[in-house]
Amino acid sequence: MNWNGRPLTSHQVIIESIAATTTRTGLTVRAELDPGTYPTGTRISKAELNALPLDRHHWHGDWNYTLHPRPPPPPPQPPPPGPGTTPFAHPALTGLTPDAWNHLLTAIHHQAGDPDRPRQLNLAEETLITILSLRHHPLPAALAHLFAVTPSTIINAQNRTWPHLLQAGYPTEPAGPRLRTLADLTAHAQAHGLTLTPKPAC
Repeated sequence: MNWNGRPLTSHQVIIESIAATTTRTGLTVRAELDPGTYPTGTRISKAELNALPLDRHHWHGDWNYTLHPRPPPPPPQPPPPGPGTTPFAHPALTGLTPDAWNHLLTAIHHQAGDPDRPRQLNLAEETLITILSLRHHPLPAALAHLFAVTPSTIINAQNRTWPHLLQAGYPTEPAGPRLRTLADLTAHAQAHGLTLTPKPAC
């Protein structure tokens, strides 16, 4: 109605005519030229239209609606936790060079994957606990104090990891002095330049 009978001689005339629109209830209009170019002939499916975050107004919702910004995409999922680490994986305790330890841990992680639920011990710790049990026969209570868990958690870790050790080819024959207590383990580690500091309790 604003531009009824007025020659639309330029974009500016069109914009000014639209922006001059008012109503008795106080409607104001802001109009500006979009200089962008858009391909023609693009077809939008009903599914795409229905997926738009439209809030249709009560009066003539097909004409009057609010188009909300799309919510930001969810953040990318963090990578799997992986096997983790343990500072106690020393050749004096594992009987393995650092490269051999990493190779073994990678093989076990490939078999076991990542746990479906959080555990008190990561895979590296469970692997080391099992190796210590095979090589040095410490009491579960000694390892429990070292890793700040209960003896039953130590036993469960051994039972869970031992089959993966076998499959990865780790020798299961006892090899090394018997270190039954935490004091025995600590003294043996210190003799090889390793300090065993128990983990803090969670």
